[in-house]
Amino acid sequence: MKKLVFVEGMSCGHCTMKVQSNLGDIPGVAKVEVDLFRKTAMVEGEGEGMNDAAMRHAVAQAGYRVVRILGRH
Repeated sequence: MKKLVFVEGMSCGHCTMKVQSNLGDIPGVAKVEVDLFRKTAMVEGEGEGMNDAAMRHAVAQAGYRVVRILGRH
């Protein structure tokens, strides 16, 4: 499963590393690619960790806000 997460507030490489790290720490997440210029994170994985609430929480813990999440199976 893949989900595209739109993140508000990222402005530098450090921001992207924090978001990538926090999303990557969610159990079930296999891969995270963060794009600073598009303000997105492509998250791939399976299971419970791929739920929107877990992703919103992980991004919030990094200090940013999820604007929306688009899911792909």
